[in-house]
Parts: sequence; structure tokens; C-alpha cells
Amino acid sequence: CEVRPGPEFLTRSYLFYANRLFKALQFYYWDPWCRDPSYSLVIKGKLRLRQASWITRGATEADYHLHKVGIVFHSQKAMREVASWINQTSGEGCSGFLPPGRSWAPGALYEVLSAKTERDCTAALGFAMHELSLVRVERHYQPLLQPQHSGSQLVEELYLGDIHTDWGERLHYRPTGYQRPMQSALHHVHPCPACGIISRADEHHPPILPARAALPMQLSGSWVSTHCEVRPAVLFLTRYFTFHGNNHTWEGHYYHYSDPLCRQPTFTIYASGHYTQGIPSSKVRGGTELAFKVTQARVTPMDQVTVVMLNSSEPGSCGLAGSWSAGVEQDITPTNGCVALGIKLPHTEYELFKTEQDTQERSLLYIGERPTDGSSPDSPDKRPTSYQAPLIQCAAASQEFSNYISLKYVGRKDANGNEALKPLPVAFLLFIALLFLGWD
Repeated sequence: CEVRPGPEFLTRSYLFYANRLFKALQFYYWDPWCRDPSYSLVIKGKLRLRQASWITRGATEADYHLHKVGIVFHSQKAMREVASWINQTSGEGCSGFLPPGRSWAPGALYEVLSAKTERDCTAALGFAMHELSLVRVERHYQPLLQPQHSGSQLVEELYLGDIHTDWGERLHYRPTGYQRPMQSALHHVHPCPACGIISRADEHHPPILPARAALPMQLSGSWVSTHCEVRPAVLFLTRYFTFHGNNHTWEGHYYHYSDPLCRQPTFTIYASGHYTQGIPSSKVRGGTELAFKVTQARVTPMDQVTVVMLNSSEPGSCGLAGSWSAGVEQDITPTNGCVALGIKLPHTEYELFKTEQDTQERSLLYIGERPTDGSSPDSPDKRPTSYQAPLIQCAAASQEFSNYISLKYVGRKDANGNEALKPLPVAFLLFIALLFLGWD
């Protein structure tokens, strides 16, 4: 169950055809467990892959054109709410989208966008498919889980462009980072109970995910990234946190790189401080609100470009002026942070956390998504309403992860030891269907 800024709770199922047409299903829910469906969107269009991205290394840029978008409501409440959004916020062509008092018809599909009639009533939903303008496919091999079997199985994951954290910006934002990856229906991670449920669903029968027990927030311990993470504005990094529940202190390492495989380090930040007692979030069900104070930080430049940048910074703005060298850590607390790297000390951030267990009962930690504009959630009104990629508790990290996780290098390799991040276009057609699905 995905959480998008807002918050919005949804699951997705996308089909890409050999003739470049696509059909996307987005299922929206009232709850963060994706068990109470609100409405479904059926999106049809055409996608054309272009060239390797100049901005986000490892990605392919694409153009898309929407032919039709239809909506199916799953309750009278959903129909009434969405109709009021469209009637209030759309232009003349959409003001009568649904007459007031219209009763809900189960299974009825209403057109909200049509390229033929040039009608587009999707803006009120905050709907855009700009995620298709940035694409990446990753292939790696997962060890077989059964003890009696040796070997590995192919896993293919599709990364699409990120969704802007500011609702007002998302309609025209062009992604430079990614959402959490979608799994190939044929070659996905195992076990994945949700994969089959979502892939078999349609707009009239939205997926209802299995019930999961709510877990108390247990922060204590160490948590690490499971892969090289990509953030907007071309940031590649891995993270490693330790939380001390007895005195509510924390420390974190942020390893930054210049490449999407996290093989070329640029600089490392060590930060520490303390955090408040968490309270349940009233805005994002299932989340916990905390405030984190950063009181100390140290920086280690790892390449010559970063060294030159830090040595060129204004005296007193980032450690001892002119004294930076590669591989040597320096305390930036005395200069109240580092202006060149956007670090300000002391600093408070208003955060959103949640913990979960995956299908193998490993503990996962979700920390609030960073604002897309690069700012900091330094006030309660900027508190995140969605999450970054999860961290895994170090004690729970299995052999599957230790094969390709390192705090200094995270790069996935295939069975032959080759780097698995490959350019498109052929690998992109993960979910090729041989039959064209018409829309009556």
C-alpha cells in the first residue's frame, strides 16, 4: 500500500504493450492499509522512450500522451466527494461532471479525460502521469528462500518518477527522483502476497490487501538502507541510523555519491542529536509524529570536487577555511553547520515515522519524505505526509541484503557479477501483453 503526499493511499498496476500503448490502473483508498477502496482510475495512452536522462544518471526520459482516463467509484461517499472537487475546481467543461444528488451506480465508469473531445477534469484529483517521463529498470537476483534449494531467481523492478510533495506543484512537476519501485508481475521479489492480488485486480474489483497487525513504534537499534537511494535534484545516497531509546538520542550517517549505483562517493555526513516522544499522527493514519533536533555534525569529503568546493567556501561558514582534504573528517558544529552543503546547526525537523514488518518478518523503518524543493521540514506545517524508501533493522538484515549492501558501496550485481543497472529500452517492457485491451 503506497502513501503519496497529501496523504493519498493507493496501489498501482501498469501494463505496457509492445506497440507502445499502455494501460494503467490506480486504486485509491480511505485507509493506509489499502483495505477500504474509494475509487479507481483507468488510464490509457501511449509512451515513447527517448534518451538517457542528462539530469538523473541511470534513468531514461520518456514522452507520454494520454488518450482516456476513466473513474469508477466504490461508494456513494466517494462519488459525492470527488464530484464536489471536480464541480468546484474545474473549468466550464467540467462544472456539470455529475449532477448533485446523482446516486452511485456500482461498476459505472465515468470519463474524466478524453483526448478526442479535449475534455480534462483530472486537475481536481491532483492527477498527473508525469511519473512516466522518467523511467529506470533494475534487474538483480534474489537467493531462493527455501533452504533445500540453491541458486537464485530474477527480480525486475520498475522505477518511475517521483511525485512532488507540494500538491500545488505536482500537476506540472517533471521528476528528477523516483517513487518506490513497482515489481514485475512475472519476476518479482518473494514472498509478495500483494503482487498477485494487485495484478489480478481491475477497476471494478480493486485489490483488498491482507490485514496486518499494527506495530508499536520501536525505534531503538540500528537501521540501514537496502539499496542506493535517489532523491530529487540528483542526489544519490545511502543512510545508516542508530536510535537510543533509553535517552532519546540518535546518530546518523549519510553517504552521498555521484552515481546511481552508489559506487563513487562524494561526501559523508555524520549527524547526532535527540528526539521527542512520538505521538500518533492525526493527518497520516498509521504514522507517528516526532521532532528531531540536530546538535552536532561532521563532514568527510570523499572526492576532489567536494574538497575544492569546501575549501572555496566563505571563512566561518563551513569548518576551518581552506583545511579540507579528501578522506579527512571535520567537525562543522563550531561554524553552526556548513552553508555550502545546506547544513544549519542547531536544527529541528518535524518528522513522520512508521515501523512495519515485511513478509519475511524483518523490521522496516519508514522516515518522512523530504520536500521535493530541497527545503527542510523545519516547521510543523512542513511535516511530511508520505515516506522515503524504508530502512531495514540491521539485526534483521539477511544474506539476501548482505550480498550487495555496504555502507560505502551499494551496487546490485547479477549472477555473473555484472552491474545490473542497465540502459533501456528493451528491458523496460516488463509487463508486455500480447493482446490489445479495448475500452468500450
